[in-house]
Amino acid sequence: GAHILSGNVFETKALDELLPDWQSMEGCPLKTKVSKEKFLVLSEKSYFSVPSFLLPPVQHNKGNYITSLANLCRWLGQVAEGMGVEIYPGFAASEILYDEQGKVRGVATNDMGLDINNEKKDSYEPGIELHAKVTVFAEGCRGHLGKQLINKFNLILILINFQYSWQHQRLVFPLWTISLYEKA
Repeated sequence: GAHILSGNVFETKALDELLPDWQSMEGCPLKTKVSKEKFLVLSEKSYFSVPSFLLPPVQHNKGNYITSLANLCRWLGQVAEGMGVEIYPGFAASEILYDEQGKVRGVATNDMGLDINNEKKDSYEPGIELHAKVTVFAEGCRGHLGKQLINKFNLILILINFQYSWQHQRLVFPLWTISLYEKA
């Protein structure tokens, strides 16, 4: 979450299920509810408003919260760590580790402090192996480790990407649905 700079309109259904008392938890960054909304289509010289009843449900934000995504991720990280989850920000997983039966047992990070010739600098630190009962791969939709898992375990990745474009300027609204299935 250290690189998340986006503002966000946050729908709380998943958070309500995960942390039912989130509103009373210390440091929660969700403070400002959406009380009024307007959807505008902009052109170079003007705009027009689209009536709410014409918009799909995903575009209705009344009752959701306006927040900084960086603050929300930081807070959720603190909550998770308070529950015993180990989070290693700033360390990218570079390799999947498997046990003798071929099951995922964790990840390894890259060595740090290497120069352009891959020689150790004074700041050198070797990569580490992180072993876990459960390893969550949260590297985004184009992650290199996810692709390895898909190939190794013969999975099918179904990825639906809806993108909207407007005239010469590209306005992209991505909505990702990712499902993994074992091939028959």
